[in-house]
Amino acid sequence: MPKMFCKKCGAQNEDNATACASCNEKLDQTVVMATAAEAAPKPQSQPQIQSHMVFAIIITLVCCIPFGIPAIVYAAQVSGKVAAGNIEGALESSRKAKMWCWIGFWSGLAFTIICMVKGVPFLQAIPQY
Repeated sequence: MPKMFCKKCGAQNEDNATACASCNEKLDQTVVMATAAEAAPKPQSQPQIQSHMVFAIIITLVCCIPFGIPAIVYAAQVSGKVAAGNIEGALESSRKAKMWCWIGFWSGLAFTIICMVKGVPFLQAIPQY
């Protein structure tokens, strides 16, 4: 005996049922009965939250290691938190990764400008042979 599946919740119902036993949605008797895979509700897609991992790695290698490391740590947490369903935590980690990237960028730029204007005093202390 064929079974009917609710289009709203995907629950299996008797073929002569007029309403879903699970969600009480009215069942359409004229619709060809769907298979369980077709009637099952589609999983919601996970939101795309930017991790800033590439920016964090570039900042670490080019600009400022002390500020790039926390950026990488926070960027690495984003995808795991999204997979676990912790969207708020993923957004917070993404925000912190971006913050540390910009701190590293601006401090690296400031250091470079200071070295260019004042010279590179720490290199002058190295003895020349």
